[in-house]
Amino acid sequence: MRTRRTLAVLGLIAAIVAASPALGRLSAASPALGRLSAAAQAADTLPSKLTDQEFWRLSEDLSEPNGYFRSDNLVSNEIWLQWVIPDLLTRSRQNSVYLGVGPEQNFTYIAALKPKMVFITDIRRGNLHMHLMYKALFEMTSNRADFVAMLFNKKRPAGLTEKSTANEIINAYWNLTTNSEAEYKANLKAIQDHLTKTRALPLVKEDLDGIEYVYWNFYWFGPAINYSSSTNGGGARAMVSYGDLMMATDGSNINRSYLSSEETFKVLKDLHQKNLFVPVVGNFGGSKALRAVGKYVRDHGATVAAMYLSNVEQYLQQDGIWGLFCANVASMPLDDKSTFIRSFQGGNGGGGSGLTNGLGSMLNETRACAGRGSAPLVR
Repeated sequence: MRTRRTLAVLGLIAAIVAASPALGRLSAASPALGRLSAAAQAADTLPSKLTDQEFWRLSEDLSEPNGYFRSDNLVSNEIWLQWVIPDLLTRSRQNSVYLGVGPEQNFTYIAALKPKMVFITDIRRGNLHMHLMYKALFEMTSNRADFVAMLFNKKRPAGLTEKSTANEIINAYWNLTTNSEAEYKANLKAIQDHLTKTRALPLVKEDLDGIEYVYWNFYWFGPAINYSSSTNGGGARAMVSYGDLMMATDGSNINRSYLSSEETFKVLKDLHQKNLFVPVVGNFGGSKALRAVGKYVRDHGATVAAMYLSNVEQYLQQDGIWGLFCANVASMPLDDKSTFIRSFQGGNGGGGSGLTNGLGSMLNETRACAGRGSAPLVR
């Protein structure tokens, strides 16, 4: 009996060994399967936190030179962004890696997905300046009401508590008198000191000036700041405001913004305190940033859970480099849960630019681009 069992085991081992070249050829023939296998075999070794030096070195090492976009994009213009969150929670996964672009709409998706690590890649270094400002604000305040007070440079009104809704918080600050310019300058100095002294980030004058530019706009326009405020002096009245975005809801009338509760606020605060929210400068169709982010995620045995695109694909198509972006994403560790979050024209109508949001499979949509280098691909 023992001999039979031994022979059976030896036969099974021989069959596995014989099949392994075929499995190897299958993985080679299917880059997507290879990426899935690598992600499945490796243990997740994402850091539980980064030192200040590690954080800054990672941001700089992943980044490309500063690029250009026609707008400062200090605030989202996507009033319907929360509508996809219930479906997103079903299609994607929590406790993984989140990628994004642009300003605060990422915070709401991050609060829902609760990722272990975040990389926000934007063509403009000004976006990095904005997220460094937010980093300081999240770290320097302990709750939503204090955070909003410092973001807009207003005194905290009486009556706000940890149970206050986002609507109550925004409405409490909406018509409140803004602090004096001297108080704004004191807050700005506190932000810059926190980043350069407490965090010891080696920010150059250009970075400090960029942070000042962003913070001044939030001080000047308050909760009414919108996508176009910094570029046309508060025009484009149809654009939704920061306050509108924080008070918006999903299709079931549930507010899921990052200011909807102390719990959602804490998701962002914790990521920043652990230096796990990393801003990156780079073009989605560039040769470095997205591939470097993907390599970092893969090297740590993790998988991309979601990637927020805004409507960047529209501009990549116009510039003829959507194929480069596709190949960049295809090089990342993906699986059937990896989900694109994008915005596009049309849909629900309403305020802002009429952008609505949708979801897509990162793996399926980029499958044809796997293994491609820098050669453009026409979509």
